[in-house]
Amino acid sequence: MPELPEVEVIRRGIVSHLEGRRIAAAQIRNPNLRWPVAPDLDQILRGAEIGQVTRRGKYILLDCGKGTLILHLGMSGSLRLLPAAAITPPGKHDHVDLVLDNGVVLRLRDPRRFGAMLWAQADVMQHALFAQLGPEPLTEAFTGLLLYRRTRGRRASIKEVLMNSRIVVGVGNIYSSEALFRAGIAPMTPAGRLGAGRCEKLVQAIKVTLDLAIEAGGSSLRDFVDSSGNPGYFQQQYWVYGRAGKPCRSCKTAISQIRQGQRSSFYCPHCQK
Repeated sequence: MPELPEVEVIRRGIVSHLEGRRIAAAQIRNPNLRWPVAPDLDQILRGAEIGQVTRRGKYILLDCGKGTLILHLGMSGSLRLLPAAAITPPGKHDHVDLVLDNGVVLRLRDPRRFGAMLWAQADVMQHALFAQLGPEPLTEAFTGLLLYRRTRGRRASIKEVLMNSRIVVGVGNIYSSEALFRAGIAPMTPAGRLGAGRCEKLVQAIKVTLDLAIEAGGSSLRDFVDSSGNPGYFQQQYWVYGRAGKPCRSCKTAISQIRQGQRSSFYCPHCQK
């Protein structure tokens, strides 16, 4: 599933093409995504001007003035920008096109149909998807002190806590593993046992890891591509994720793999305590 860096890479790729443009049409070929696409979405969006294109967690938000279009890529979704002069016929998994007033198309492709395209007319931050979310990890709101306070009394592992969107949003399986290595913290460590200093170190490691991933275009482990169809390259920089049995890039100890919350975690037994 695309994590925060991949979603941010896509947002940055489409923002200059969408902001200030009007939507000429919404062409819905298959409304049966994770949640059904509104049958009157074309009527709602036709003529609407796109304001800011922002992100909240793993969701991309298109401010259309009278409401907000919420986009989520699910496990296999992608958003592609197709120039007016080079629009290819839609394929089996190309479910929705947003046609802009200059002929450019923003196409949602989603083979597994776990993505979403939802319309929110009220304050989007009060939507059920966002009302309980924690802070964005790359903002000043996410601090070591905040993480320290939110982990007091928690027996769950720090890896599982980092993937709890009510604590912090968007830090998924890949980047929590990578950040924990960078901070020198074993993923199975009970969250409540981390002191304030280690929480601060972990928060800084999360920010650095996410920034580096965005700079590298995200991770392309399966079929992730950006809005121009280009893969990401951050997987070439992984310290631990997906490297079970391989030597640690720092100390040469074999990387270990365990299961946590039905997900694989990777860590160095020597570098992470």
